[in-house]
Amino acid sequence: MAFDLDMIKKVYARYSTRIDAARKATGKHLTLTEKILYAHLSEGDAKQAYARGTDYVDFAPDRVAMQDATAQMALLQFMQAGRPQVAVPSTVHCDHLIQAKIGADADLTTAKDVNKEVYDFLASVSDKYGIGFWKPGAGIIHQVVLENYAFPGGMMIGTDSHTPNAGGLGMVAIGVGGADACDVMAGLPWELKFPKLIGVKLTGKLSGWASAKDVILVVAGILTVKGGTGAIVEYFGEGAESLSATGKGTICNMGAEIGATTSIFGYDAKSEAYLRGTERAEIADLANTVKHHLTGDPEVYANPAAYFDQVIEINLSELEPHVNGPFTPDLAWPISKFAKAVRENGWPTKLEVGLIGSCTNSSYEDITRSASIAEQAISKNLKTAAEFTITPGSELVRYTVERDGYLGTFESMGGVVLANACGPCIGQWARHTDDPTRKNSIITSFNRNFAKRQDGNPNTHAFVASPEIVTAFVIAGDLTFNPLTDSLINNAGESVKFDEPKGIELPIKGFAVEDAGYQAPAEDGSKVEVKVDPASSRLQLLEPFKAWEGTNITGLRLLIKAKGKCTTDHISMAGPWLKFRGHLDNISNNMLIGAINYFNGNADSVKNELTGEYGPVPATQRDYKAHNIGSIVVGDENYGEGSSREHAAMEPRHLGVRAILVKSFARIHETNLKKQGMLGITFADSNDYDKIQEDDIIDILGLTTFAPGQQLTVVLHHSDGSQDSFPVNHTYNAQQIEWFKAGGALNIIRRQMAS
Repeated sequence: MAFDLDMIKKVYARYSTRIDAARKATGKHLTLTEKILYAHLSEGDAKQAYARGTDYVDFAPDRVAMQDATAQMALLQFMQAGRPQVAVPSTVHCDHLIQAKIGADADLTTAKDVNKEVYDFLASVSDKYGIGFWKPGAGIIHQVVLENYAFPGGMMIGTDSHTPNAGGLGMVAIGVGGADACDVMAGLPWELKFPKLIGVKLTGKLSGWASAKDVILVVAGILTVKGGTGAIVEYFGEGAESLSATGKGTICNMGAEIGATTSIFGYDAKSEAYLRGTERAEIADLANTVKHHLTGDPEVYANPAAYFDQVIEINLSELEPHVNGPFTPDLAWPISKFAKAVRENGWPTKLEVGLIGSCTNSSYEDITRSASIAEQAISKNLKTAAEFTITPGSELVRYTVERDGYLGTFESMGGVVLANACGPCIGQWARHTDDPTRKNSIITSFNRNFAKRQDGNPNTHAFVASPEIVTAFVIAGDLTFNPLTDSLINNAGESVKFDEPKGIELPIKGFAVEDAGYQAPAEDGSKVEVKVDPASSRLQLLEPFKAWEGTNITGLRLLIKAKGKCTTDHISMAGPWLKFRGHLDNISNNMLIGAINYFNGNADSVKNELTGEYGPVPATQRDYKAHNIGSIVVGDENYGEGSSREHAAMEPRHLGVRAILVKSFARIHETNLKKQGMLGITFADSNDYDKIQEDDIIDILGLTTFAPGQQLTVVLHHSDGSQDSFPVNHTYNAQQIEWFKAGGALNIIRRQMAS
């Protein structure tokens, strides 16, 4: 079934005119990324060329997608916007709140009971405002979007950092916070700094153990977790055309781990096959009519260095499987060097659990390649040495792979099939362990492996690899095992080796499903009442944030000076805290509890300047708020890396933090701070980070003349009576400064809708 066909027809109908205008405005050949961006300008036909990395541009995305954890806050904000219906096609996907504990059926039943209040809220809001609703068990947002909504040349925003998964079908799909989604659903333009472009030329063809996952694992090693910040990564070349659409989705999905705005592949025969395989032949036919617009110009790919800001080349024929980690997704190890790294670094060699699936690697092709290894465990008489879990990405995939016998294969070798949900990937995992603090190793086919992310244990060494490599490691139970070269001793005492994995891109008998889990909105939502119990611990209607008082911000206390990596997991943990995603005050009790205090090396332990005692971060900040004292958070490089969760911006705002001062921001988090009316600033000289002392009283000057490109000044009043002052930078444009002054972008939207 093809959703929103009329909308897609309109997008394609204007493509030629829009791209002709873009060529005229820029005076050059265009990359695929540029074609899609210029085709989605909110102003219509391009009238000027935009400078990459400099100009803020207003876009008109085609659709919005929200997962259940972030949708709560996004829709609570949208309810204040004053619109009777969403302005663009939008969907909600219930995938984050299902905890993996026993197995698919039992866990789903429990989730529906435990989360009934939230699911009912999301369903009723969707009914009222014309939003498509995907019920719990339907699947993970990104897999469901790829199967149903992604289309070549389209533009989408989603309230999850792995929204770029849809780039596998040639869509510019960007992860955002809920406030951005609110803007687009309200019919307003969506602002983005025109991205830089990184080109990745793929030559050759994958073979053997190498997979699409290994492409992004290598790219992550090259670019690091912030090397793609402010850029869109465009893949091209004959190697790109040889990859399956879902394999491309895997690469784009994990592009979030290099900080990229998004990643994208052009439309080709593999894209067309996937559209037809998922019963969207009408879209494939439409795409074929504008096929020449759905890839970069030939001149671009013939001389990429002249059109991209950076070019990387990877020969797929020479690509070696990789394992990335631990603790960061950009620590890349070729499989031939991984065992040595494990030994030299003293990482636990015994593998306790292997987990495959998630939004990154849960396609039919992924499952069949993994199952080909699992089948060998059975046929070669090998005993599985580690726990093994399988997370299907959608009910469509789950039903089909069960029909074709692959789930039975996994179960025969000891695997446990979990619900079609995020589960362990986001910390929704009731892990079976006799010691939740023990130093141990796990390996996943997920995308992130930050400390404590999967199971809450800071001593869990999590590694990331392809599903087939994970499956082989599960059978061996040893991280020093190389499945490409090493042998195992089977139950009969024989030495056996694995054969290369084999997979099937699309099911030979086609996809099948009894109930995909979709619920269409009410025909007339005006009569639908959305109820939120004032006594609820999980849902809370929002109160507008206060506007800026019009003065410099002075007398701030230092809440925390965070040391090292401070991701959105550190700022607003997921796992058990997901249940409070619709209740801003309750979830604020997790604010910055994972960040490491520079002054004592501990998490969730900061000095309360009112009492002189050390205590939890949220409690300390609540004390400051009760005494009407503002505070500031200081951080390191790439602050806010990771998930798109805007709670990491809303919690400090709610509790009275006035500014975030860091060496550098991750893109989504910086935008989220701006949207919520928070002041996000960066050191002009990163060495000034060292000047900040625990007992400082801090002023921020220059706000009365706050203007784009104009530095502010931070003054530190030290406890010994001395002072330090230094300039700080910001990236606020004129519109974003208005957000700050108004107390948040939503306050401006509310005023506009009321008038």
